[in-house]
Amino acid sequence: MLFLLNDRILDLNLQRFDPPLNIGRFRALSLSFVVKLGQEMFAEHPLLHREDQERATRLALLIALKSPDVNAALFVAPRTACRPDEVATRFASLSLEVMANLYARDRDGGLTPVAADREVWRRMAA
Repeated sequence: MLFLLNDRILDLNLQRFDPPLNIGRFRALSLSFVVKLGQEMFAEHPLLHREDQERATRLALLIALKSPDVNAALFVAPRTACRPDEVATRFASLSLEVMANLYARDRDGGLTPVAADREVWRRMAA
């Protein structure tokens, strides 16, 4: 499964995790808890999705497990070391066609923050 985290496409294939993830461990977590966890992570590291792909992928997997219809998430911290409640979050359910297009652009190096915003998040629209 592919997942868009900010402007990065992540592969949520469970076989790629080492050590293997025990999905049952996460059943007790709520989506609200996972969102707060993501806000804490991005408050500390606003470029987490670019600088620590392993942690970013695990966060994306938790979001997808808690809300299977979601395949895109946006976490925006105004600055490094901000309060977690300052990190804005958004979620989306993108079509297979859009995800395939984004995946191809990401693999070719053409998926920039501006391109992802124009295609999905539309935060910079006038």
